[in-house]
Amino acid sequence: MVLRFFLSINPLLYAILISMLPFGELRIGIPLATATGINLLSAFLLCTLANIVAIPLVFLFLDTLHILLMKMKWYERLFKRVIHRVRKKVTKYVEKYGYVGLLLYVSIPLPVSGAWTGVLGAWLFGMDRKKSMIAIACGVIIAGVAVTLAMAGIIKGINSF
Repeated sequence: MVLRFFLSINPLLYAILISMLPFGELRIGIPLATATGINLLSAFLLCTLANIVAIPLVFLFLDTLHILLMKMKWYERLFKRVIHRVRKKVTKYVEKYGYVGLLLYVSIPLPVSGAWTGVLGAWLFGMDRKKSMIAIACGVIIAGVAVTLAMAGIIKGINSF
């Protein structure tokens, strides 16, 4: 019912919103836009741009939320324990592949490999914000191209949207 309401207002606006959120990003936004009659090029451009606009907002969200939550002892202990474990497992890959690895990770158009998780990884590892945002934005563009090509039937195998 909520979906029908948003789609009745403006299907493109809904696709743009989905492209900015962590549970869809442009992997859902582009197919949704085209399914509602938006042409493929417009869907690619607007959904990709929306996903890129979300990048600095996610950094800001993480910073703000983290500061608020760190005031709670249980969160602080959990965060330190989890971050220690994650850094121990992943640091060698971050050091080896760095920003190129971040770009490649975000560019894979699969669930849980988009801009939000790219920002989360860059934030957790204290990577340079400007370089991270550029790498993530480039990864988003590549993922957008892949999803668009799949929607056009040019790439086979991932067009099960």
